Amino acid sequence: MHKLEVHQIPVLNDNYVYLAHCPTTGDTAVIDPAVAGPVLAEAKRLGWRITHILNTHHHGDHVGGNLGIKAATGCTIVGPKADAGRIPGIDVEVDDGDHYSLGDATAQVFFVPGHTRGHIAYWFADSAALFCGDTLFALGCGRLFEGSPQQMWSSLSKLRRLPDDTRVFCAHEYTQANARFAVTVDPANQALHDRSAAIDAARAQGKPTVPSLLGEEKATNPFLRADERSLADGLGLTNAAPEIVFAEVRKRKDSF
Repeated sequence: MHKLEVHQIPVLNDNYVYLAHCPTTGDTAVIDPAVAGPVLAEAKRLGWRITHILNTHHHGDHVGGNLGIKAATGCTIVGPKADAGRIPGIDVEVDDGDHYSLGDATAQVFFVPGHTRGHIAYWFADSAALFCGDTLFALGCGRLFEGSPQQMWSSLSKLRRLPDDTRVFCAHEYTQANARFAVTVDPANQALHDRSAAIDAARAQGKPTVPSLLGEEKATNPFLRADERSLADGLGLTNAAPEIVFAEVRKRKDSF
């Protein structure tokens, strides 16, 4: 049984904000609040008291609600040590390998730069929950605004080592567009084609495609498969290092 109850809040055009609630202590964290109003309203509706904000990185659609939520609740804001100066209202700085408790649940922190220079992710092992911001998406990964392909491949490789049953709570509903791209670079992957069809069906019914399972990502997400021979061969990069294959996939996605 998962220690945390996770509630998903769609905001803006395609963002997801999460409430992670410990039912035994009542502690509740907001993960990457883009805005304050809808988050406060949803917490009130659920009867959950917001005690924490967990930020993965500094972008406005992840921290825009920090100060409003803190003013309303007095919550503690936790964020990346490497980017503390760009996290509004930060109280607690965490870094790679740190552990942080939310009620009876404990997150392990991963430093996963690439999308930004200070990006982190939170893995609650006992809840099979990974809050990865914009590092890993369902069938995708974040653009490299402040990091290199080598950094991002290293970051994704860290996350790929987590258990297959890990639920990937990424921050955007990008999956359908990601699937359309993925099949162009990994066309022989039948599992990917099957997943793409299922995603189209879900979106046609207005259903979210997030969270996904990490095992599913390992099998179908081209950004996690840069060390797979079939992917490299299809890109004309046979025997190339994985970071070179990853860089080519990211380059193609950027112009897709």
